[in-house]
Amino acid sequence: MLDDHKVHTRIKLAALWASVMFCYIYADYFGLFSPGQLASMNKGLIPPLGRSTDGVMIFVSAMMVIPSLMIFLSTVLPPRPNRLLNILLGAVYTAIISLTMWSGAHFIFYGVIEIALTLLVVFYAWTWPRRP
Repeated sequence: MLDDHKVHTRIKLAALWASVMFCYIYADYFGLFSPGQLASMNKGLIPPLGRSTDGVMIFVSAMMVIPSLMIFLSTVLPPRPNRLLNILLGAVYTAIISLTMWSGAHFIFYGVIEIALTLLVVFYAWTWPRRP
């Protein structure tokens, strides 16, 4: 019989955030193949945010860096702030994905998966086991 070790909540959360990041990156990568996308990029436009100003680029970068950091933070933060941050950011990213996934079939496909993953982040953080 195969041994089945219990996976710690921290590792589950880190793995979920890593999966969210891979889906985020692949969805954006495949989005580059949409007709007119590269022409829009060459004009310095980020639909639906407009011109790629420093402010817009920092906003988009922050949206990408937070899930990236959560992979690490989920493994090193103390349990209480870890749990709170995962619940908060999991819910925030569920909302962000829900609002931004509607620009093409492949974005909807990835969006549904990303929403499931971020809801699992919230679930695992919410149900983090307590010591007796």
